[in-house]
Amino acid sequence: MSDWPPKPQNESTNSNSPNSNNVTGKEWQILEKAVLASVEEQRRSRRWSIFFKCLGFAYLLIVLIAMSKSCTTSTTKSTTNISSDHLAVVDIIGTIDSSSGSSTVNSDDTNKALKRAFEASGSKAVALNINSPGGSPVQSDEIWQEIRYLKKQHPDKKVYAVIGDMGASGAYYIASAADEIIVNPSSLVGSIGVIMPNYGLSGLTQKLGIEDRTMTSGSNKDILSMTKPLDPAQKQHVQSVLDNVHGHFINAVKEGRGKRLKSNDPAIFSGLFWTGEQAITLGVADRRGSLTTLMRDLKVDQKVDYTVQRNPFESILGRMGAKIGEGISSSLADQLQTSQNAKIQ
Repeated sequence: MSDWPPKPQNESTNSNSPNSNNVTGKEWQILEKAVLASVEEQRRSRRWSIFFKCLGFAYLLIVLIAMSKSCTTSTTKSTTNISSDHLAVVDIIGTIDSSSGSSTVNSDDTNKALKRAFEASGSKAVALNINSPGGSPVQSDEIWQEIRYLKKQHPDKKVYAVIGDMGASGAYYIASAADEIIVNPSSLVGSIGVIMPNYGLSGLTQKLGIEDRTMTSGSNKDILSMTKPLDPAQKQHVQSVLDNVHGHFINAVKEGRGKRLKSNDPAIFSGLFWTGEQAITLGVADRRGSLTTLMRDLKVDQKVDYTVQRNPFESILGRMGAKIGEGISSSLADQLQTSQNAKIQ
């Protein structure tokens, strides 16, 4: 009986039988053919797998593009070609942030929308449709500055801030640039303040035996580290930064609201918020109303949304393309590795 696994003819050790070399050689050839056939089948299987993945991605891409086109909004109407009288609306809805997510407000898109709204020949006025808890003071100030600039460029058009459920913090910062702030009696308005959240975990890390090994090249680079006790000098510095930003907020509100602020109570700028009804009493807002009542007051029958609409499918497609690309590249890499291994064997 021959040894197993069989050896090539030139490596056979069973030299006693005259036919042993032929037998082991044939066995080796059969085994080699079986292995090579298996490798080829795996390569063929991977190629088909990549093909079907690409086909599936292309089909899904077509479906999503079709869906995105069917979800187009009134951005096509937001041009200066609209000559009939209307109320130009720009949404300030969601968190104010520098990103371009579908649920955030950024100064770049908002300022583009404001410019188109002011320049539209048929817009009788511009309404800021606000429902936001606030956010970035930088983004808020850039929008505030743009509103003030456009008002000077178009003195015949008034700006109304119409607050829905909420117009707080950075959202109120923006609203203060308007000629009038219109609220619902139950709206939440105000919160003129600045916050920087931070937590101290030094006691907890000590109990758990966790050691902070953070290294810095500046003595204050680890300022507000959660795993270290708060340094009094660093705390004073951070507070001065927050006070400075708060001062910008206060100045913007005072400049925007002017004598319409009916109270000099410092509590107005303490971060407190009020209902719409209370805000009117303080002069933080002007009157009750909504977009519908504003249209009635202005005697216009239509409103046009100039808000820059971002397609939510764009980010989905980007992420999906990246994931499928990773899968395809991984499959190709495996295929090349298998092919290389087959050649080496």
